[in-house]
Amino acid sequence: MKIENRTFEELQVGDHSELRRLVTVDDLIVFANVSGNHNPMHIFNADGDGDGMPEALAPGMFIGALVSAVLGNVLPGAGSLYHAQSLEFHSRAHAGDELVSRVTVTDKNDRTMCVTLATEVRRLSDDALILSGVAEVEAPRVKLSYDSHDLPGLIVQRHRHFEKLLKLAAPLPALVTAVICPEEPNSLGGALLARDHTLITPILIGDARKIAEVAAELAADLTGIEVIDEPDHAAAARRGVALVHEGRATALMKGHLHTDDLLRAALDKDRGLRIGRRLTHIFVMDVPGVSHPILVTDAAINIAPDLRTKMDIVQNAIDLALSIGIAEPKVGVLSAVETVNPDIPSSIDAALLSKMAERGQIKGGLVDGPLAMDNAVDIAAARTKGLTSPVAGRAEILVAPNIDAGNMLAKQLTYISHAESAGLVLGAKVPIILNSRADDDMSRLASCAVAALHHARTGKH
Repeated sequence: MKIENRTFEELQVGDHSELRRLVTVDDLIVFANVSGNHNPMHIFNADGDGDGMPEALAPGMFIGALVSAVLGNVLPGAGSLYHAQSLEFHSRAHAGDELVSRVTVTDKNDRTMCVTLATEVRRLSDDALILSGVAEVEAPRVKLSYDSHDLPGLIVQRHRHFEKLLKLAAPLPALVTAVICPEEPNSLGGALLARDHTLITPILIGDARKIAEVAAELAADLTGIEVIDEPDHAAAARRGVALVHEGRATALMKGHLHTDDLLRAALDKDRGLRIGRRLTHIFVMDVPGVSHPILVTDAAINIAPDLRTKMDIVQNAIDLALSIGIAEPKVGVLSAVETVNPDIPSSIDAALLSKMAERGQIKGGLVDGPLAMDNAVDIAAARTKGLTSPVAGRAEILVAPNIDAGNMLAKQLTYISHAESAGLVLGAKVPIILNSRADDDMSRLASCAVAALHHARTGKH
């Protein structure tokens, strides 16, 4: 976007401008690193005042910098230099607040080529005054224009959402989990790592000889862990399901076998784990730069879901979001457009799902659709399209129209946006932990944590 400055000659008393900024947790982390101010009052997961809750307050000078952004970018703009700035703080801002910074020219000094501007920062949601002050700047003398996107981007890469999930799951009893065919290092190592973090108590079902060989390769001690020898993968999956019916297991975990073999046993009409709802897969994703987890569904099981299946997809995702601590999950049902188009079936399904939620056929969350991807997750994009729902721009659950879109979305977040993903199947009697061979340790731990949290909330066993 091209931006032009305002030279001293062009400026007039009464000229004003503003910029809006959503304060994110990442902003506060970057500011702490750049400024060296590590006050825990400003860190998302720290308790700075001893009340047992993290504050995530925006530092005063971060708020002040928002005023500087208006002066340096817009009014007067490029070429401006500070002479003085007074700041008075009237209230506090937190991560998640959207703020507007305003400046107004109040005086010009022809001798010094300086302008004086009244400055303020307000919170958009309630118009609360956060900061007021007066700035004196040397205005630019030369007309300049530049591209506001020239500055290189910055990604804060970490796993704060997954770390929070692990912390929430830590006090829970270990989830007794039937691990099916952990016959290679990733699957066995993931199960043992989750055991070491007291997330699960594994029962290993598969070829006992292969499991022992892999344990030796990992230098892992299996003492005290039950191992059920069943070399046939399909039979091992059925044995895991049987353990659930016997009350000996409260979760299943995929090891080194085809997903179809595991799900076929879970879906068996007579001896499976059906509870009257479609099995659906949900990715819980920790995306750098996003202030909350993103749930993507369905990216692995239902290929071309009809409306009835999408109802279960949405309900399962809402149930899981509640389990991981999202108080009122916001569901964006995705399509290529944000208006209903009779020629785009996904837009019709999205609108129907939204209405079903209004009528109580889908419970526990806010559902809106159709939404294109941009106006589902970006407030500015939603505002540009005139969308004012509580979901638009703030979606925590993204419901894809089919498996192609869901799988592509999840993998784009993983490989382009550097997200970590936890995978879970819901709709069965117990949660099914579904990890990929490519998943790292954090993904495997997070999947087990999510399963433990969901089991603790729903009490299904």
